[in-house]
Amino acid sequence: MSKIIKEINNKEDWERFALSQSPNIFLQSWNWGEFHQSLGNKVFHLGLLKNQVITGTALLVKEEAKRGTYLACPGGPLLADWQEDNFKQILNQMIELGRQEKVVFLRVRPSILDNEKNRTIFKKLGFQDAPMHMHAETTWQLDLSPSEEELLAGMRKNTRYYVRRAVKDGVKVFQTKDLKEIETLDRLQMEAVKRHKFIPFPKEFLRKQFQAFIKDEQTALFLAEYKKQILSIAMIIFYGDMAVYHYAGTSSQYPKIPSSYLLQWEAIKEAKKRGCRLYNFWGIAPTDDPKHRFAGVTIFKKGFGGERVDYLHAQDFPLSPLYRVTYSFETIRRKIRRL
Repeated sequence: MSKIIKEINNKEDWERFALSQSPNIFLQSWNWGEFHQSLGNKVFHLGLLKNQVITGTALLVKEEAKRGTYLACPGGPLLADWQEDNFKQILNQMIELGRQEKVVFLRVRPSILDNEKNRTIFKKLGFQDAPMHMHAETTWQLDLSPSEEELLAGMRKNTRYYVRRAVKDGVKVFQTKDLKEIETLDRLQMEAVKRHKFIPFPKEFLRKQFQAFIKDEQTALFLAEYKKQILSIAMIIFYGDMAVYHYAGTSSQYPKIPSSYLLQWEAIKEAKKRGCRLYNFWGIAPTDDPKHRFAGVTIFKKGFGGERVDYLHAQDFPLSPLYRVTYSFETIRRKIRRL
């Protein structure tokens, strides 16, 4: 059986394979590549073919950074059979491409579990732990197969109470495809930044990502309104069998109105209606330390029920001696930002 690596230029072929993998992850979708191209980044679509059938893919994004230009493979590669030989084949092509593009290193964060077997595969092939995370690694995910009544019953008592209280208080949640509401997301995100001191995403970054996914009905903005004021907003990405709670913002007005709880519940119900198997709340704190900067949001997310899922930490493959400079720079930045 012959295996080859080649560039995949057809969206339908790419998506057919990506959506056949479960759970699905939007980070390796065709539209994630379109999003990065809209930001001005070079994007490459590598495919592993066996007897002319796609059995693996790697979406690569060339990231130009002062600390060192690199090729990123977010949420990938995707492989129908996660064996060392299959990964090695696609890795060899990634290395060759990296050298052609004169990058300092490769960085991958595959959507595989963090366990000894997977860590060993990467270490054996010359990877090392990246000094920074790439995307959420410690996540909280909810199985959507139970009925709505069972999902409500599976919530923490306080969470269920807040969902019902928001309804009683008159909070209304609606979803929209209107690009203008990115202004609202940006405004409420900046309000949250003032309260919680985190690094926000630029408005244009949010806008272009929404544009990339909305054309295929793979995203929506959920807004919670109270007394004609938007109190909370979230961008949810629906890709294959997984919905992801990706970006959010909350208002400082009416802090005692639990609008975010009802918003999440409505997003969960929409994900279930769309046939999603999992609702991914995205990142949570890796420990139960009450002083961790994500402690509050972790308690909020866990209240809806679900389980923790740990993905393999981002892995780097150095291609230049300059990688040592990048490693030192990112290590210092991680400590400063308490990441």
